[in-house]
Amino acid sequence: MAKIYRTISSDASVVASAVDATEIVSEIERIHKTSAVVTAALGRLSVAASLIGNGLKGDNDSVTIRFAGDGPAGVMIAVSDSRGNVKSYVQNPVVELPLNKYGKLDVAGAAGKNGTLSIVKDLGLKKPYTGQINIVSGEIAEDITAYFASSEQIPTVCGLGVLINPDLTVKKAGGYLIQLLPFADVHVIDAIEENLNRLPSVTKMLDSGMTGEDLALKVLENLNPNVLDVTEAAYKCDCTKERVEKALVSLGREELKKMAEEDEFTEVCCHFCTNKYRFEKNEILKLIN
Repeated sequence: MAKIYRTISSDASVVASAVDATEIVSEIERIHKTSAVVTAALGRLSVAASLIGNGLKGDNDSVTIRFAGDGPAGVMIAVSDSRGNVKSYVQNPVVELPLNKYGKLDVAGAAGKNGTLSIVKDLGLKKPYTGQINIVSGEIAEDITAYFASSEQIPTVCGLGVLINPDLTVKKAGGYLIQLLPFADVHVIDAIEENLNRLPSVTKMLDSGMTGEDLALKVLENLNPNVLDVTEAAYKCDCTKERVEKALVSLGREELKKMAEEDEFTEVCCHFCTNKYRFEKNEILKLIN
């Protein structure tokens, strides 16, 4: 379980969210059996989705981030509800790459530096809101920052990090998201820039013992921040057999007939949690009707 902290400056012109998502990313590594660099890449994307989702207002709102880069990890997807509960998927969970020039995991090399980042927000309207940009760096945080500037015109700073142990388990993971409101004063912007210039990396801060609350307050230092709210979040897949049935029905009658004719049963595996759902031949025949 993780706790997402939202803070606001005393003049209410800037809001920051932060989370120690170590348990969430650990669950991602456990479920998807990802290699170190993929754990870091998918972990960063999932933390970003959790923070963005937590900022949605409606109980049934959700956000889906799709990172389609040209790296060997392939397509990565992270989905969050409005509480920050997140689930994620990666096309190729095991990728082995040399460390980058800084001696760190080559996230951009695994995710790709060319391609698209798209964000879909389902806010309960007739059509979901969709925005898309070209990938800026492949480091995820910079791409999220660029997305908000380009697609939603919201001045945003995103910081993400995942630290991996030698045994490939997750030592620390988390991130922050800072967003300025239109009436933010110049001195507020200057203060944030000064904070960011002297901040260590997310993983260094978490590894030093800082909490998600500490991060959320630290990024708004000298702006007299207060905690707005705290939300518990987790890695959470909402798949059910009924949802899988609807997905099968969407394939159409002919495809379902083919399934029933070829096999005595059909097994469907959820991409997000690897749960398997078994449908006997007679169940497939019922779905046709």
